[in-house]
Amino acid sequence: MNSRVTAPFLVAVLLLSGCGAQVEGAAADRKVTVKRCGQDVEYTTPRRAVVYEGGSADKMFALGLTQHVHGYVMPPANPPVTESPWAAEYAKVKFLSDDLLNRELVVEAKSDFVVAGWRSGFSDQRGITPAILDDLKIQSFMHAESCFNYPGHPERVTPFEGLYTDLERLGKIFGVEDRAASVVADYRKRVEAVKAQAPKGDPVPVFLYDSGTDKPFTAGAQVPPNEIIQFAGGRNVFSGLDARWSEVTWEAVVQAKPEVIVILDYGDKPAAEKIKFLKEFPTTSKLPAVVNDRFHILDYNEGISGPRIVDGLEGFAKYLRELPK
Repeated sequence: MNSRVTAPFLVAVLLLSGCGAQVEGAAADRKVTVKRCGQDVEYTTPRRAVVYEGGSADKMFALGLTQHVHGYVMPPANPPVTESPWAAEYAKVKFLSDDLLNRELVVEAKSDFVVAGWRSGFSDQRGITPAILDDLKIQSFMHAESCFNYPGHPERVTPFEGLYTDLERLGKIFGVEDRAASVVADYRKRVEAVKAQAPKGDPVPVFLYDSGTDKPFTAGAQVPPNEIIQFAGGRNVFSGLDARWSEVTWEAVVQAKPEVIVILDYGDKPAAEKIKFLKEFPTTSKLPAVVNDRFHILDYNEGISGPRIVDGLEGFAKYLRELPK
């Protein structure tokens, strides 16, 4: 731990056990300044966190912080939590809602900390933003990957670096920096191993299909699938979009001639339905990826900011390595 945390009046007793990381004694009331996007924010160790979507919950669970999580909000797009590597941890906390994140829910839960992404959880339109929660004396944390267009305090990090940054910042907020450093080091090692095995030569052109029939919704440069494709040895045909998730045209997809299509698999929009559409839709039925039946399914939680993007990278990299030459 750093010197700020180990100062005599902020001594934290870190207990690592099978139940995760516990911070006891004086650490429960410790204060630390950590960035929330580009803004320096002072945090008091949270005790009743509300986490939105699998990525937020998984970051807390990966750091052994289950006892600090009061409950989770899981919209229908998320696959069942019983399929999560942290299913046992989900079972220890409350399921609060399958709706979008909202202020009333957070207040009713008596939460002192909310974890979500900017515009993927927090929203001006729905009246739940970090500024609004600040006025309510409720702390908040935003995924760094979502911060590039956060009003007033933008921050730009690449998606995988965003994951590492979030884990390190959460580790500091909860006084488990050593645990965070260990988790991040493991993820970095796994990512570097994938890069080392990536196929040589020209990268395979890859299109990520999220949803949409009139116009397709896809991954721009600011979300994890862009780097999943890149690190595995492919090329996201829409990597030039300086955006997160973005609507494009079918004409642009056809012009890109993708040889592989990654299907983002939602809980409420199954991959099989999307593949069926691409095969039957005249505009896409002749794409190289469709003709050669080269589809790779990426689980929803392997495509949004969270620990499972490393699993998603390893799975897609294996798929690319095993493609016929």
